Amino acid sequence: MSDQVELEEDAPEEEAERSDYALEPKTVAAVLYAVDIDDREKLIELMEPLHAADIADLLEQINAFDRSRLIRLYGMEFDGDILSELDESIREDVIAVLTPQVLTQAVRDLDSDDVVDLIEDLEDAQQEAILGALEDTERAAVQQSLSYPEYSAGRLMQREVVMAPEHWTVGEAIDHLRNTPEEDLPDQFYHIIMVDPRLHPVGNITLGKLMRSKRVTPLTDLLEETFQVIPAMRDEGDVAYAFNQYHLISAPVVDDEGRLIGVITIDDAMAVLDEEHEEDILRLAGVGEGSLSDRVVETTKQRLPWLAVNLVTAIAASMVISQFEAAIAQIVALAVLMPIVASMGGNAGTQSLTVAVRAIATKDLTGSNVWRVIRRECLVGLVNGVIFAAVMGVVGIVWFGSPALGYVIATAMVINMVIAGLAGTGIPILLEKVGVDPALASGAFVTTVTDVVGFFAFLGLAAAVLL
Repeated sequence: MSDQVELEEDAPEEEAERSDYALEPKTVAAVLYAVDIDDREKLIELMEPLHAADIADLLEQINAFDRSRLIRLYGMEFDGDILSELDESIREDVIAVLTPQVLTQAVRDLDSDDVVDLIEDLEDAQQEAILGALEDTERAAVQQSLSYPEYSAGRLMQREVVMAPEHWTVGEAIDHLRNTPEEDLPDQFYHIIMVDPRLHPVGNITLGKLMRSKRVTPLTDLLEETFQVIPAMRDEGDVAYAFNQYHLISAPVVDDEGRLIGVITIDDAMAVLDEEHEEDILRLAGVGEGSLSDRVVETTKQRLPWLAVNLVTAIAASMVISQFEAAIAQIVALAVLMPIVASMGGNAGTQSLTVAVRAIATKDLTGSNVWRVIRRECLVGLVNGVIFAAVMGVVGIVWFGSPALGYVIATAMVINMVIAGLAGTGIPILLEKVGVDPALASGAFVTTVTDVVGFFAFLGLAAAVLL
């Protein structure tokens, strides 16, 4: 009895340890020890309770040598879902380690959309190896999906679709599902898609409504109110937006003639949305689309262009400073204070820039509200500028004993904060209008504007007022 009480007392603590859903270091250490001693049974025992996503995380965390040994020891237990969860940067290396038998078994368990996602970025030889592991019908479906442009709905969809004709009843649909071989149905699906005689989708029926309705009920009585049809050539970013905007669970994909050719489910759409957000964040920081698994050379190549652009902007700002060498030489306090003006403007511009890029990505920033948003950001810059101008005015007076210097830096602060709000919002809008990704290019332009305006306003005013 005491042992039971002790276990019950320990349970909340163990649950708390698992609440972050991250792999525990002791689990990773135990797995690596099993690999070191070549104990396959122990490795399988440790890996069996882990989700495919956890195993993918484990493979990403360990080095290439240990990863290769683990995969070989794990053998036929390697699951195709692990490949789907792996970061693209190491997926190719993992596939290269898998034996043909393991790879064949792994990919046969995947839906067609997962296979497409798996092989679209691989080398031709590895693509052929995976395609050769599929049945003829599955291979044809994957190859047809690959024929669509990258980042299109055709690439994102899965070919396994559950459909029903318009004249069916609930009972007929249920009997069809029960009699269809398991391998001909998707692993997970949320709707039955109703089609007309020409295979044009006309509506969705949720499985919940299907299961709680009487067998004689016509399927047409159960159609969902919200129904969106997605053309195969539609950009996947627009698809993800539609899922988020209209709260979709799944949506049929149609060809140029409107015929049903596949379906996109919410997990794939949300994965695209997550990738789009991650891509914007990385581009705003100038680090490309790299990952922690990238090599030094790859990471250097991704970051070098951004740093080169920033070097050019820094030179431009320095050229402005050089025009006021005489003023700086006479009043040393200018050299001490001018970075403050530029830094505050740069931070304010980055805040406005982030809001604008996010609003553009979610289609919240449109022609009807663009001027209202720009006006708001400029007013926010003005209010913040006045507040911090008062602070810096006092600093200038107390620190350097010069009221005039305090007035100069206060005025320059207000000017640069207003310009920061204008540039942070206006520049990404202009770039988006000319077809340039705002997340990729806005940061360099905004930094240049706030640095140049900040230095010019502060040093120009100082030269005019103090000299």
